[in-house]
Amino acid sequence: MTEQEPIAVIENGDPLEGLTIALGVTGSISCYKSLEIASRLVQAGATVDVIMTKNATQFVQPLAFKAITARVPYVDMFDPAAPEGESHVEIARRCDAMLIAPATASSMSKIANGLSDDFVSLTAIATKSPVLLAPAMDSNMWDHFATQANLSTLADAGIQIIGPSEGRLASGRTGYGRLVEPIDIVDELRARIGREQGDLRGRRVVVTAGGSREAIDPVRFISNRSSGKMGYAIAQAARDRGALVTLISTVDRRVPACVQLVEVESAADMHEAVLNETRTADILVMAAAVADYRPAAVADQKIKKTEDDKRDASIPLEKTTDIIASVSREQASGRLVKVAFAAETENLLANARKKIESKNIDFIVANDVSATDSGFATDTNRVTIIDEQGTEESLPLMSKVLVGHKILSRSLGLLESP
Repeated sequence: MTEQEPIAVIENGDPLEGLTIALGVTGSISCYKSLEIASRLVQAGATVDVIMTKNATQFVQPLAFKAITARVPYVDMFDPAAPEGESHVEIARRCDAMLIAPATASSMSKIANGLSDDFVSLTAIATKSPVLLAPAMDSNMWDHFATQANLSTLADAGIQIIGPSEGRLASGRTGYGRLVEPIDIVDELRARIGREQGDLRGRRVVVTAGGSREAIDPVRFISNRSSGKMGYAIAQAARDRGALVTLISTVDRRVPACVQLVEVESAADMHEAVLNETRTADILVMAAAVADYRPAAVADQKIKKTEDDKRDASIPLEKTTDIIASVSREQASGRLVKVAFAAETENLLANARKKIESKNIDFIVANDVSATDSGFATDTNRVTIIDEQGTEESLPLMSKVLVGHKILSRSLGLLESP
């Protein structure tokens, strides 16, 4: 990968767009999952050069990769019909990163010890771009002293190891050695690209997501319809741009790779977590839908309905702490950019402006959650950003990841302004 200026990823929200990725496939039964990896890379907008060992072709035919990538895979180092004179040198030079998935014990050993008798190991040794390696093998092979020694050598050389996972293996055994899922492998690559090139590298971003749960008794609680999708999309966008990301969440969703998760439930839990995590943060985005009120008292046991009780039930409520208002813009680490959300069903802009004044924030993101194509549980959003001066920027319907990039770009601008 050539040295580049920091870039903001805003075209399609994916740092892989426009990059060339060398995908090495070695002879493991799990190499059928490499087809999904190739597909995900192509869908992200990357150009994919597939490089296969001859053993890998025993499991998956090169034609399958050609159909997915629209490019002929490289298998034979001595192919006289190859388009380049020295294909491994050209691929190693032009790729922005090399991903080997799956990587067998044999392929790891070759690369660790400088052996290059197949196309994958030859290219891995020839490239100066980042190399990521996802092992796949039986647990006994993974635990073997030689494999562990090679693993240490590779890690010390700066090669990033992804996994392996623990689970059921092809042998029927259960243990470590299972290939990490393709979605997570590609996510790890995105994170690596972000750390290499992203305009937020070195920055710490804290994002909240989901709706808080305020207990009534051990069984029941008060909550809202927030799915957490917006917060998770912002966390992904920040990760893709190289930030160190902490996601404080109340919902059970797949966490983007390389994002630190802090699980909370109530507004009080979230308040404590936000105070702890923002001490060294640069940006706080409060995308969570935090309850404004909670039961004044929580019953120790489940509240029962009795036949002779003719009164209407009522639950006394008390206000929760306004989390973002309680966080200072001046932290030990310096300036903290504070971003709030206003999820409204009426008088969207008027209600959002009131919150700017009361919460001491840099800007607010207002969205109408009653719309069917934006708001809760959708992958898209339509928002208006309002800053302290009252300036409005209305964004058209776009993916929540792209909304996240817009928020982060504005936040970075504030951090870099005098």
